[in-house]
Formats: sequence, C-alpha cells, structure tokens
Amino acid sequence: KNTVDRFDLNELLQELPRKQKEVLWERLTLLLTESFRENHVETWQRIGDDKSDDHMEVEITPEIKQTVAVIQGVTAVVTASIPAVDENVNYKALLECVFILNGILPALPASEKILQDAIQRVCEMWWQKGLEGKEVLGKTLFIILLRKSLHKAAVGADTVRLWNLHQALLCFDYDSEESNEVKDLLLQCFMSVKHIKKEEGRRFLSFLFSWNINFIRMIHGTVKNQLQFFPRSLMEYIAEVYLRAWKKVSGEFIEVLEHNCIQDFMHHGIHLPRSSVHSKVREMLSYFHKQSRVRQGVEEMLYRLYQPILWRALKARNSEVRANAAFLFIDAFPLRDPSFNAEEMDNEIQKQFEELFSLLEDPHPVVRSTGILGVTQITSRYWEMIPSVIVADLLKKITWELTCDISSADVRCSVFKCLPIILDNKLSHPLLEQLLPVTKYSLRDNAEKVRVAFVDMLLKIKATKAAKFWNICPMEDILACLEVDSRPVSRRIVNLLFNSFFPVNQPEDVWCERCVTLIQMNPAAARKFYQYAYEYTAPTNIAKLMLTIRRCLNACIQKAKKESLCDSGEDDDDESEKENTSVLDNVLSVNDVAIMASLLEIIVILWRSIYKALDHNEEVKDYAIRKFASVLPEYFKVFKDERCMTPLVILASFMPIAAVPTFSCGVISRLRNIDSGADQSKYSTLIDCMCRWGQVGHIMELACDWLSDTLTPRKNVRTSGRRVRIRVTQESKPDLAIDYIEYLLTHPVNRDCLLSVPKKKLKKLLKILGASKGLLGSILKGTNADSGSWNQATSLRAFSLFCRLSIHLQHKSSGEGDCLSLLKETGAWIESQVVPFILSSDQEDGISKHSSVSELIIQAYLTVGKDVIMVGLGDLTFQAHVLDTALPIVQTERGGFCAPVLLCILKEIVEASLTQNTETDEMANLFDTVQNVLQKVLECVAHGLKKQQEKGIQWIHSIQMPLGEFIQALQCWHSSFPAVHQGVLSTLLAAAVADINCVLQMASSEKDVTIPKTISDLPPLSSSLMAIIMKSVNVVRSFLNELMECILSEKIEGIFSLTATVSIVMIIKGKHKAALLKDIAPAIRGKLVECNEATPEGSSSTERFLCESSLKILDEFLNP
Repeated sequence: KNTVDRFDLNELLQELPRKQKEVLWERLTLLLTESFRENHVETWQRIGDDKSDDHMEVEITPEIKQTVAVIQGVTAVVTASIPAVDENVNYKALLECVFILNGILPALPASEKILQDAIQRVCEMWWQKGLEGKEVLGKTLFIILLRKSLHKAAVGADTVRLWNLHQALLCFDYDSEESNEVKDLLLQCFMSVKHIKKEEGRRFLSFLFSWNINFIRMIHGTVKNQLQFFPRSLMEYIAEVYLRAWKKVSGEFIEVLEHNCIQDFMHHGIHLPRSSVHSKVREMLSYFHKQSRVRQGVEEMLYRLYQPILWRALKARNSEVRANAAFLFIDAFPLRDPSFNAEEMDNEIQKQFEELFSLLEDPHPVVRSTGILGVTQITSRYWEMIPSVIVADLLKKITWELTCDISSADVRCSVFKCLPIILDNKLSHPLLEQLLPVTKYSLRDNAEKVRVAFVDMLLKIKATKAAKFWNICPMEDILACLEVDSRPVSRRIVNLLFNSFFPVNQPEDVWCERCVTLIQMNPAAARKFYQYAYEYTAPTNIAKLMLTIRRCLNACIQKAKKESLCDSGEDDDDESEKENTSVLDNVLSVNDVAIMASLLEIIVILWRSIYKALDHNEEVKDYAIRKFASVLPEYFKVFKDERCMTPLVILASFMPIAAVPTFSCGVISRLRNIDSGADQSKYSTLIDCMCRWGQVGHIMELACDWLSDTLTPRKNVRTSGRRVRIRVTQESKPDLAIDYIEYLLTHPVNRDCLLSVPKKKLKKLLKILGASKGLLGSILKGTNADSGSWNQATSLRAFSLFCRLSIHLQHKSSGEGDCLSLLKETGAWIESQVVPFILSSDQEDGISKHSSVSELIIQAYLTVGKDVIMVGLGDLTFQAHVLDTALPIVQTERGGFCAPVLLCILKEIVEASLTQNTETDEMANLFDTVQNVLQKVLECVAHGLKKQQEKGIQWIHSIQMPLGEFIQALQCWHSSFPAVHQGVLSTLLAAAVADINCVLQMASSEKDVTIPKTISDLPPLSSSLMAIIMKSVNVVRSFLNELMECILSEKIEGIFSLTATVSIVMIIKGKHKAALLKDIAPAIRGKLVECNEATPEGSSSTERFLCESSLKILDEFLNP
C-alpha cells in the first residue's frame, strides 16, 4: 500500500448515499455467488486434507487464490459497512452476503486463519449491532468461540470474547439435537482451569445455570466428578460461581440450585470420609459461610438448608459424621434467620451454645478437638457479644478439664494449639490470666506434641503481652523441662527465655550476669540454653559473650591472686588489672568449681555453635584464638578439677596446635598415665583433641608400643639417628591400647583421621592386632604359658578390631572389589582352627576347659560379618560364605550361642537382596541357605530345650528380638521374595505345631490333656514363636494363609497336629479380629471330622478326647 494514499474505506462507506450502499451490497453478494459457483470452498478442505495426509506440499491453484482474495475483499467491505447500517437503509443484500460468509466459515481450512478471524469479526459486529438475523450468526460464532476458549493455546482474551457473546446461548433450543455438542462443550468449561480463574470466565459459568433447569444437574455432576482433580486453590472460585448463579436465578431454578447443589455439598461435607475431596467440599462451604456475613440473603439460605441435616448429624452415631458436622457448624456459626424476632434469635443462639458444650463432652477425641477449635474461634470473634458467664464456662471446661484429658493426647494438644486464637482478642487477656496457671502441669505431659503446643502458647502469651509467662508456668519448671526435653521443645523454650537470659540490647556485662544467674538456677538447663542460642542471634553476639565470659574468668583469677597476696602480707595495686574487673567480682570465686566448670562448658558450647561461621570469618576466628590461647595455660593451672579439665581440653582442640604448645606437648603423657580400665570419659576428649590436631599417629604409636611390649617384651632401647628419645620405663597397658584403638574406629571423624595415617603405620597396627589369632589359638590348645602375653579378653577384643580394621584398610586401598579378602582368610582360619573345638565339644580336659573361647571368637567374626553385609560391602559370595561357616556350628549341641547373631545376618541378607536381581541361580541358592539356617537354628533351640531346659530357655529369650526383626523385614518385602517368605512361615508353622504336638502326645491320659488357649499355656518354643508372629496383623494374615495351605495340601494331618492348629487359631483369636479366622476354622473342622470318622474303634481314648474337644472349641467359635 502507498502510505501517501489516504483512502479510508470506512469514511467512504459513511459518505455514500443510501442507494449506492444498497447497490454496492447487491453486487458484493453477486460477486461472492459467482466466485463460489466457479470454485467451491469444499474443494479447498479436500486439498488441505490431502496435504496433511501425505506430508507433502500441494500447489494451491490460481483460481483458489483469486477466490480467497475476493472473499477477503468482500469481508473487508462488509466489516466497514456494518457501522453504516441504520433503520433507514435496506440491508437485505448485505444480510444475504453476511449469511454466505457465515455459511462458509465452518468449511474454511485451518490455513486460512486470517480469513476466519475476519469473518468471525463480521459475525461479532453483526451480533453487537443487533441486526436482523443475528441469532443465526450468533449461534455459529458462539460455538466457534466456545471451542477456541477450550483450546490448549487459548488466552484470556478468548474467554472475554465468549462472555461478551454469552446471550447467544439462549438462541439454542436445549432439547434439540444441535444443542448436544454445545452441552458437551459447556460442561468442558467447568473442567477448564482457565475459565474458572478468569473473572469473565466465572461470570460465564454462573450464567450457564440459567439456560435450562436440567442443565443445572448436569453442571453439578460434572463439578463433583472434577473435584478430585482440581487444586484446593480453585475451590473458592467454584463456590463463587455457584453463589453468583444463586443470586441471578429465580423461581424453580433457585429451588433446584439450593437443594440439588448447595445442600448436596452440605450433605457431602458431613458424610464424606476425610480425604482430599472432603477438604475441598469444606473449602467451598467455608466460602458460603464467609459470604453470609457480607451478602444479603445468604445467611437465611444457609440457615434454611442446614436445618434438616446439620443438627441431626451432630447427634449421629458415627463419630466421623459428628466431627464433620461439628466443623461445618463452627465455621458457619451463628446459624440464624435474619427475620427472627429477638426472642426467637436468643433461643436459637442458646441452642447453638448448648451444642458447643456437647461437642466438648463428646466421647470421641476428634469431635472434642473440633469442639475446642470451635469454642476458641467463636469466643475470639464474638467475645463482646457472648454473655460473660457462657464465655467463662466454656474456657473453664477447656482449661480445667480438657487439658487433663487422659484418654487422648490429641485433645490436650488441641487445647494449647487453639488457645492462641483467643489471645488475638485483647479483651480475653484478663480472664485467661486467671485460668491459664492451672495448665502449668502440661509442660510435663507424656506426649511431646502437647509440650510443644504448650510452649508455643507461652510464646504467644509473651508476644501478645497477655500475661507474664512465668506466672502461667514457674521458671523452675520451665528450666527443668529445658534440661531434659527433646530438641523441638527445648528450641521453643530457648526462644521463650532468650530475651531474659541473653538481652542483646543491653551491655555485654549484663549478658554474663544473666548467664551466671541461669547457671545458678539450673546448670544443665544453662548448657541447653546456650546450645540453641545461636539460632536466635547473630554469630557476632555469640563471640562477644564468649569473650565476656573469658574476661569474667580472668577477673576471678586475678581476684584470687590478689587475695592470696594479701594473705601473705604483700600488696599489689596494679591498675592494669582494672580491665578484668566485673560486676560479678563479689559473686564469683575460682573456688566455686561448679560455676567455673559451667562457664567453661558454656564457652565450649558457644564456640561449637558458631564453628562454621568462624571458618568464614578468619579475622574474628584468629582474634578469638589469640585471646583464649593467651589465658589457657593459666586456666589449666587454676582450674584443676576434673569437671573443668574436659571443657579446657575441648577448648584447646579448637585452636591450632602451635597456639597451645605447653598443653599439646603433654597430651600423650596424659594418655600414657591413664589407668587401665578407666572410663571412656577419661580419655575421649584427649583423643578427640589429638585427632583435631592431626596427631593421631602419636596415639597409634603409643598403642602399638604397649601391644608389642606385651607380645614381645623389649630387651634393649634403640636410639634413632634423627632424634634422641628419653624412654621412661612404664608399665605397658594392652587393655588401654585396645580401648584407644576401639574409640578411634568407632567414631567416624576419628576413624577418618586414623585411616589418613601413612599406610605403613596402619599395616603395622594391623599386624600387631593380627597376632591375636595366634594367642587365641594357644588359649584354645591350652599352651598359653607366657604370662607376658595378652589375656583372653584382650585377645578377643584385639581379634574383633583386627577384623574391622582389615575391612577399613582394604576398602580404602582397593575399593569394594577386594575389601573382604583378609576377612575371608580369617574365616578360613576359624573353620580350620576354631570350629573343630566346637564340633568336638564332647571331649574332655583341655578342649572343654577353653570351649567358651571358641564361641566368643565365632560370635565376634559373625558380628563383623553382619556389619559388613549391613553397610553393603558383602556381596552374594561373602553372604554365602558367612552362612556356610555358621551352618555346621549351629547344628551342634552348643550351637545355640550363635543363633541371635545368625538371625541378625539373615535379616541383613534379606534387606541387602532388595537391590539384587533375585532371578539368578546364585541368589536362589543363597535363599535356600537362608531357609536352611533358620530351620537349623530352630532345631538347635528345640534340641537344647530337651537336653538342658534352662539353657534352652536362655537361647529362646536371646533369639526373640532378632527373629522378630527378621520376620518383620521379610513380611515388609514379601512381594520381592515370595518363595523365601512362604518357606520361612512354613518353617515357623512346622516348629510351632511340632512343639505343641510333642506336649499333647506326652499326656498319659485324658485328665492330663489340656489344649492350650493362650500363649502362656504353650510350651516355651511355640510360645515365643507365637508371640513374635502376633505382633503384626500382616504377619498373622500371612501365617494363616500358610496354615490354610498346609491343611488343604494335607501337610498337617493326624489328631495331634490338627489339635495343635486349633490351639494356634484360638490363641490368635484372643489377640486379633475373628474375621481373620473365618476361612481357616471351617477348614480345620472339616479335617477333624474326617479324622474322627476314620479313627478306628480301638484307637486311644486321648485321641478321641482331643478330637471331640477340638470340634467343640471350633463349634463354639463358629456358632457363638
């Protein structure tokens, strides 16, 4: 186009005379008709279809191009003509032209989008102008815009255009077939998030309720079906759609909307089980309740619709229905009809207050908790309007009774979670200040969540300044709770007390004073307070407090020195000491060991809490190190009490070794001088300190020297060419050396330090520990005559450490592939040197005398093997090796000693197998071995009971916990190992039946026979097995399935065995629901009847008695 050309089609058409406009429109119609006669639009669609099917470009003919150009031109002229139409112009020709364009609109291919939009614009302008024939054009355009708004690529403007044309829907006949497509599209709008979120979309959706009364039901059904897929954030929008529709419709429409939709939501809000859908329904109803306070008519409507269902639901037998109804009642409170007179209104409100009291006394805890929420919300919202007597009675009920609800911790917790709601209303503060002190004992509640909620309430009281929190709960109680309680409670208490004992807005000396005060009140609580203090203030303040405490300690030391000088007649008036003066000078003394130790402990706690922050601020860290390093030597001289030494050592470990040369040089001496058998606390901090300094090699050297000296006492002292050693003759302490190494290996940080030592030193340590095998072999053979060697206990501990260290070393150096070679070699040594002593335990003299040593060696090895499998280092080969090693042992008479650790190994194998391919032959063989080991363990225990009942009972007690854990793990993953699961249950069932069977057969006459009906009536083994099985209902269910399988396959047969199964069933009935036994009991009864019929007349009277008794028991169970 030429930009200079100012031709304006709209202006031209406005200026044309009426006759020329009519002629123009007639010729436009003729032009369109002739163009379509030569080139039908349907042929374009076919060309478009061919193009899409063949994925090839199809050449558009010149004729089509010319026709498109004609339509575009005509559409442009028509668009410009519509504003020029008025009642004086005959626009029939223009109408015909528009109808032709409307007719071709659905047939246009998608490629002609510009032309489609232009014709849609024509139809839209025609509708807005209200010209003749707008209904036909509006219907076509409505369907097009409706589809477009539902498209994935739709934008907000599409929804706005649809809303602007919403009246076109009334042109459709609801009952005609052409409306079916429209209905489907309209219902899809209720599934569209775009429509629901857009204001115009919600207007459109609410308008749809007025189309047809039957369509309301279809809309409501669609919305209900979609609730499960909608997010909760949309619920308020959907409720708004319903409420807008309710405001617009009238007559029969409003009746259907109220009773079929809104009241239906109320019904579901009461009767649906609590789920995501139920919470969404509640969200919608909550919107109605809020609107009742601001929109006219809503309050009356809610009162009328709730009337027939809510009050009845509050009295329902089902507790969940009562709880749901209670929530809606509380959210909608007060439910009333604005047309009531004063007396009717008072009666209605009084009735609802009585319902509140009923909720607080409901037998179900969930309803009581809901009642508590309701009372607190209602009293907080309507405090001034509710009579003071009713408010006081409601709050007394909550604070005096429900805080002590022994039947439910949830109810007690609800009290303290909901009371803060009332605290938001300042008018409630005087009454609550009187009532709340009664609740102070809740700080000692057994349930952690109640204590957490109670402290949260105290925090709210403090924030709202409703009362002094220490008047609600004494400070002594709060500190006692802080001392012993869990992290969630302790952190909140620290937050509560923080401003009292760490007033950051006051001078630092005051911080120290408050610290000392807290220590004097409760030292343990003080340590806990400062453990969490860093969470509520900046690291800078923590560092300042550390340095302030340091200054306070220095002042105490100076004061003690000055007093000492005065006592000796000397005088020292050095003014330089004034920097260490403190307001606590008259309170504290270095002789007060408890306070001094607590202050030192708090410095350590504070330093630990900001350790990472100090690493990021080297300047502050260096300053703190310099300050404390300068006084540490003096502290070590003055504070010599054992309780003070521990924090001082830890404090020294925070500093570089060069910063504390005096102390660092004496650490090894301290470790060397500790007595054998000393408690771990005597050496743990010293070892931790050396590890922090990277000096763990010195500890290793000391331990190696002690262990080597006792193995091969030194005959001479060699002096290294590089340095001079002054060796003081001291007693070697192999037990203490083992303690040190065990401590290093047990703690992860220290273990990493140990394993970072040069490989040569580690191998030396491993070699020394490996000497334990030779010593243990000598003990087994009775040839350990050398009194200088390690004793038996030391050798066993060294052997265990050897196994553990060998794994760590090989895993570090060669990865997982070969990390178990040394352990396997140790296993071979056990098989060749130790196991024979177990297998030949019947021999006399030397072997029997040392038999317990062999058991301890094997236990130590199996325990290490279990740990290896647990951490994922033991492959299938190793797992099989461990089981193969233990299998011959557990089959001996004394094999029960290794049963507990073997069962632990079985559990670890099951859990380790979850990541393995269970279809391989290797895995199948391992699972067979697992089942075989379990069987042999149970056989060993049963044999032990027969041989030595006391020892057998000890074995039963020892296997109870590991066997229970193994069965629980197997049950948890039974879908991954169905064959193993079934095999294990089959083994347990066989063991239990055989044990009961044996007792029944031992009876000599009918008088001696008693069918066990409780666990305590069973013999020891089956009693233990049944106790384990009945801990889990899932295990019981699987166990009964296996029992049914054995009954049907006749693996269990005979009077005695079937009677044993009756006993098992009755014992399960006593602990679990009878429904679990509805299938198994008739099956057992059928087999008993068969046995009774097949029993010959000459059979024993005991068998007949057992059969009759069992049938009688089952009949009583099946026909109560």
